[in-house]
Amino acid sequence: MMPKILNKQLRKSRVRAKVTGTAERPRLSVFISNTNISAQIIDDVAGKTLVSATSVGAKQTGTMTEKAAAIGQEVGTKAKKAKIKSVVFDRNGRLYAGRLKALADAARAEGLEF
Repeated sequence: MMPKILNKQLRKSRVRAKVTGTAERPRLSVFISNTNISAQIIDDVAGKTLVSATSVGAKQTGTMTEKAAAIGQEVGTKAKKAKIKSVVFDRNGRLYAGRLKALADAARAEGLEF
């Protein structure tokens, strides 16, 4: 396996060893590909996705950072409707910068605590 992919998998497993979602404080998992962004709020105990938002199939235009902010806002709004106030942030092996930070800041602006 390529070292870049292996290093990301190691970072991801390190984060996931410490971060688990419960019913009181579910996990906000973020996946960022080259063209799309997805975010899910997951209860790991029950094994269920409570809220999700994705840019796949959306007619959004703009940079990936702008898409990330829109997804963060959408997931924050849906979480508010589902009465979820605080979550655990799962950055999925990515560094907390750029697109990931934009998504997190937008979700925080909607009232999510993490």
